[in-house]
Amino acid sequence: MVTVELVCVGNELLIGKTLNTNAQWLAKRITSLGLKVRRITTVADDLEEISSAIREALLRKPRFIITTGGLGPTFDDKTLEGIAKALNLELKTNNEALKMIEEKYEQYVKEGKMEKAELTPHRIKMATLPEGAKPLPNPVGTAPGVLLEADNTIIIALPGVPPEMKAIFENSVLPILRREAGDMVFYEASLEVLGIVESEIAPIIDEVMHDNPYVYIKSHPKGEEKTSRIELHFSTTSADSETAKNRVGRAIIQISEMIKKKGGKIRPLKTAE
Repeated sequence: MVTVELVCVGNELLIGKTLNTNAQWLAKRITSLGLKVRRITTVADDLEEISSAIREALLRKPRFIITTGGLGPTFDDKTLEGIAKALNLELKTNNEALKMIEEKYEQYVKEGKMEKAELTPHRIKMATLPEGAKPLPNPVGTAPGVLLEADNTIIIALPGVPPEMKAIFENSVLPILRREAGDMVFYEASLEVLGIVESEIAPIIDEVMHDNPYVYIKSHPKGEEKTSRIELHFSTTSADSETAKNRVGRAIIQISEMIKKKGGKIRPLKTAE
């Protein structure tokens, strides 16, 4: 499978001020394409922490490393500097990125959002990329996304502002991931189990996963164990949707029969590709 690691940058994430919705959105979006998110790392707005996280991720050789946050004009926006340090690259003003930023500020002036479209040092900072990097247009904000390759890993840096991150992902990153995924599809379904506690379901899950090696089953207790209400989530990735659906279907039939024998009740919750 094509593997992906996420590196989320921002002190606000580590102190609990901001909920990391970017990681949740990206993980779900990437998984739905048939790729596998192998790790999510959160680091501070610190040059050493960022570069260390990138180097460590590269050692695991994922096909993609996607970062969020730290692309703006302020002193604590250090993601690109961290990536450059991790790869022993110089930071240089990228003319293509600079043109994107200049055009965006000219647009702001026309819209009456500011008086001058001057390219100040802080604005030029957003166009200062690791050498060899390619800027990705930002349809919503100012700072472009960034793409570069290191050996066989593609590193993609996205802004931390959710609407900007999503816009760049959908417009520029999604086509790349789809090409890498090929025909792979992700399929999932969920059941709610009543009347049986998780400790009794555990050996059933083990047996069903053994009999269905391509299906992953995760249990999610809803409340205390004594309430006996558990959600089971089934997922698989396959080269075609029919095979994926059949795999999950067989696992659901088997586990349903085993749970009923234990006196439990089941009901489907959702199905999605």
